[in-house]
Amino acid sequence: MTDTTLRRQIIDTCCRMNDLGLNQGTAGNISVRVAEGFLITPSSLAYDCMTPDDIVLMEFSGTYHGRRPSSEWRFHRDILAQRPDVDVVLHCHSVHATALACQHRPIPAFHYMVGVAGGTTIRCADYATFGTQALSDAALTALDGRLACLLGQHGQISLGTTLDHALWLAKEVETLAQLYLLALTLGEPPVLDDAEMACVIGQMKRMSYGYGPEPEGSVDIARPAWQ
Repeated sequence: MTDTTLRRQIIDTCCRMNDLGLNQGTAGNISVRVAEGFLITPSSLAYDCMTPDDIVLMEFSGTYHGRRPSSEWRFHRDILAQRPDVDVVLHCHSVHATALACQHRPIPAFHYMVGVAGGTTIRCADYATFGTQALSDAALTALDGRLACLLGQHGQISLGTTLDHALWLAKEVETLAQLYLLALTLGEPPVLDDAEMACVIGQMKRMSYGYGPEPEGSVDIARPAWQ
């Protein structure tokens, strides 16, 4: 993949993020790891006005080339530096996830799909001023062992190995946030225990490698009683 192609894919993903209702205006940002450091969206530029040349190349030292990078470059840099298992950081202000974040409320295992974020909860990071090292530190804590988190009174972060993966996860987090808010109208929903969530997460990992729920090497399917 050429550098220009990747830059176009970043812009396309930003536009899809807005089209899906995960973001509004120029809020949100995306970064992707590259050999020289990482590519990141610029500050205060509408996605539909971006060109590949507007995407900023940053080094992990903080040096950048081209336009001024997103004000949130610190948590993009720090996450990519500390998480070799991911190559994409996506940040957005999706409505339902942000509503929970405004209450500093994590998403518990009220539904098994919470496991897609890698744990028994989707944590909410402590509030810190946008663009600061304090926010980056809070995000790293909330993302420890996780692929997604909420940011207190701010929004959400989703991580991925690809742009499509990170965007898919952001949509899942937003859907879970919406479902949780709906469930709360009937009272606190029951929560799956840690043992069941460990089973769920293990099954998700097996399936992500191309396997179904059956153990590796097994294709036996139970026969109906009438056979």
